[in-house]
Amino acid sequence: MKLDLILRITTKLMLPFMLLFAFYVHFHGDFGPGGGFQAGVIAAATMILYALIFGLKAARRVAPRALIERMMPLGVLIYASAGLPALFMGHNYLDYGVLAHDPVHGHEWGILMIETGVFITVSSSMLAIFYAFVERGK
Repeated sequence: MKLDLILRITTKLMLPFMLLFAFYVHFHGDFGPGGGFQAGVIAAATMILYALIFGLKAARRVAPRALIERMMPLGVLIYASAGLPALFMGHNYLDYGVLAHDPVHGHEWGILMIETGVFITVSSSMLAIFYAFVERGK
């Protein structure tokens, strides 16, 4: 793909907007359709497009396999730990109402923590699956 100049330039122009859209979907997820899963897939698709256009070696410099393997359990840990503050305060697990001075704000913080964990887990899992498929023939 080194000779496809138009494709490479177009991709370089699109990648920041794809990531911006992923973050929009992530942060808008508690108000409308979307959230961590959709945003994680969009972010992973951004990296997969980068790998397809600029090569796997360039993609591994941006997102090395070791980082991807550490991000998957980190996302699960963030997801699971979202309910621990309420549990330590004597309330039910995942009772977000105690996370802030107002129960509505507490629910917003709790959902944001959950969606962040899902975002990290899904995006890193999709990239790990992509890397596994690419390496299959080697």
